[in-house]
Amino acid sequence: MRPMLDDLELLQVQEITTLDRRAVAEHKPPGLDGSVLQNLGRRPTRLTLWGVATGPEALKFIEQLNDKYRAGQPLAFTADIVADAEIEKMIIDDLQTQDLAGKPERFAYALTLREHIEPVEPESAPGLDADILGDALGQLDNLMAGLEVIQQLSDVVSRLAALTQSLQQQSKQL
Repeated sequence: MRPMLDDLELLQVQEITTLDRRAVAEHKPPGLDGSVLQNLGRRPTRLTLWGVATGPEALKFIEQLNDKYRAGQPLAFTADIVADAEIEKMIIDDLQTQDLAGKPERFAYALTLREHIEPVEPESAPGLDADILGDALGQLDNLMAGLEVIQQLSDVVSRLAALTQSLQQQSKQL
């Protein structure tokens, strides 16, 4: 099976390598010797491949590859090496191209692909009261009304303080 990236057949692929990493967390229980390892699953698979495009369509192939890289969208990828890994979509992380000097219509390319894993939709919480937001907004309205009353009281207090000062000055003059 020839490697395919979306609708583009990857020409004359010379080498494909994969990198799979497992995420493991180590926990050390207090007061005990040793540790417990927790398997957190695997990281997205990375794949590096390089090849050569030759012939009159080589430049067009490189341009199509570059367009897919710049789009940054997940692409379908098929190859023998990842058939058992159940990888469906890959994102082009890195693209390197080289026009081979002295050899007309010949380009070398290297791709680094990363597995694209669709984010999981969060589960809904069935026991949650749907009107909590309405209650919170009602309490916020009450709080705002209370703040307005405090502002009005502050104005009254400042006026009373000014009146008291004025009365005290007038009583000193008498």
